[in-house]
Amino acid sequence: MSSSASPLPTAAGSAGATTAPLLDVDGLNVEFRRRGAPPVKVLDGLSLQLQAGESVALVGESGSGKSVAALALLGLLPPTAHIDAGSLRLDGRELRGAPAAQWQALRGSSLSMIFQNPRRALHPLLPVGRQLEHALQARRARPAAQARRDALALLAQVGIADAEQRWRALPGELSGGLCQRVMIALALSGEPRLLVADEPTTGLDVRTQAGVMDLLGRLVRERGMALLLITHDLALAASRCDRIAVLHAGQLLEDAPVPRLLAAAAHPYTRHLIAATPRPGVTLAGLQAVPGRVPDLDRADLPACRFADRCERRLAQRCDARPPLALRGDEQRVACWNPC
Repeated sequence: MSSSASPLPTAAGSAGATTAPLLDVDGLNVEFRRRGAPPVKVLDGLSLQLQAGESVALVGESGSGKSVAALALLGLLPPTAHIDAGSLRLDGRELRGAPAAQWQALRGSSLSMIFQNPRRALHPLLPVGRQLEHALQARRARPAAQARRDALALLAQVGIADAEQRWRALPGELSGGLCQRVMIALALSGEPRLLVADEPTTGLDVRTQAGVMDLLGRLVRERGMALLLITHDLALAASRCDRIAVLHAGQLLEDAPVPRLLAAAAHPYTRHLIAATPRPGVTLAGLQAVPGRVPDLDRADLPACRFADRCERRLAQRCDARPPLALRGDEQRVACWNPC
């Protein structure tokens, strides 16, 4: 990476990928089918792995397919969406094509998700403590008194002071930060091994954002969970995660440990994202916008490499074929015919 791109703050430490992955996504295709029209492939060959105890960020602009990826990993795709190729394994167990009952059981134990709008995800007319108590009882039968004690303990664990008082509050009576902490408590109620956080700091002020991310980092360390952070904020990803995977228009373009990605990004898109991200020593005037826009996936002439129309390094003779996601060094993967 050129010297003009000053380093972003990075997370301390990195989980080593020496054992079989907890989550193994290989060549996953998700398409949306419409009556009387060709299907739209929203995810095109997504391949991603997470180790237990590892924090990975899936980064990209709006419209890149990040939230669709999160829903696919949780078995929550809408009826119009179909996985038409690829593999999705958790602890070595194939989940593509799994029945709804199996997904439901997994979401109650191995998998959990934090949604980006906690007020919409919480029931507006039910006290938050009661919602947490119901979740605990649904996931493991226990007496009401025990469920209440466990729920209060969870509220305290996620940093909610005066848990007894907050127990009775409706979501509309709590701040956005407190609602997000309640959502985190709900996600933890099944003791998941993989936690997917979809833009968990959206709409929160800077101080509250930091508190939420500090909490998630602590929980990952204490519980040994894997965390998949879905975000458009590269600076947030760099400061909080071990590894970053870069998604553009449904295609994974680069995947590397944070220090490697920031020091030697190989894909032009990744370098554009870094140049557009606020960082120490760079003024607003020094930031560079990513050229062009995410392509319309409904286009009949969509290039095989979906970044081709925005790429200053494209090779005309290769635009009709998608570049493979190839290993570059020990830990970096990049999909580009003409990498930096």
